[in-house]
Amino acid sequence: MNVDLEDFQSNRRQGNPASNKSDEIGPRLHQLRKGRGWTLQVASKASGISASAFSKIERGELSPTISTIQRIARGFEMDVLSLLADPETQPTLLGRRSVTRAEEGKPHLSGNCDNKLLCADLKNKRITPIKTRVVARDVEEYDVWPKTDAEIFMTILSGTVVVHSKIYEPLELHEGDSMYYDASAEHVWTRKGPEEAVVLWVLTS
Repeated sequence: MNVDLEDFQSNRRQGNPASNKSDEIGPRLHQLRKGRGWTLQVASKASGISASAFSKIERGELSPTISTIQRIARGFEMDVLSLLADPETQPTLLGRRSVTRAEEGKPHLSGNCDNKLLCADLKNKRITPIKTRVVARDVEEYDVWPKTDAEIFMTILSGTVVVHSKIYEPLELHEGDSMYYDASAEHVWTRKGPEEAVVLWVLTS
């Protein structure tokens, strides 16, 4: 079943110039779709994203969550970072090494999380590492509870994060805590307490 428009966060980039980076995915998806000769309907069937939502992402009217981007990447048979990267700027790598310095990373904003994709210059990775600053303080701030087919490892770098799931009771994770879980059930994350909550995620491809 296709994911409808409610499976995307509303684009909340007013007055935030950093979110311009997340706008790049629209032209990139349009380029990939047209390069394969796919209609919106074909792209929709491949990714499980409704054609109307896919079109809005291409036009920059909707900003998808990381889990939604992962579903699109699988539909295009690509990893997440290759999907997001400009093919003209991707280096040809003979070795499997990439470095992301402190405070660096390819940004992607999704309303409730400030994400930075790490080692973004390395293509065709088996895992996707993401450093995230969790912004939401209440589950009501989420338009929809996302889910994905991926298995995810997370560790709390600072602060306190509460993991909310449709099948489990809320779980508090503190600095230094880690969790490995199947993300096929709907779930969201909120921060708790005065400290900034920063998480390192590792998603399977």
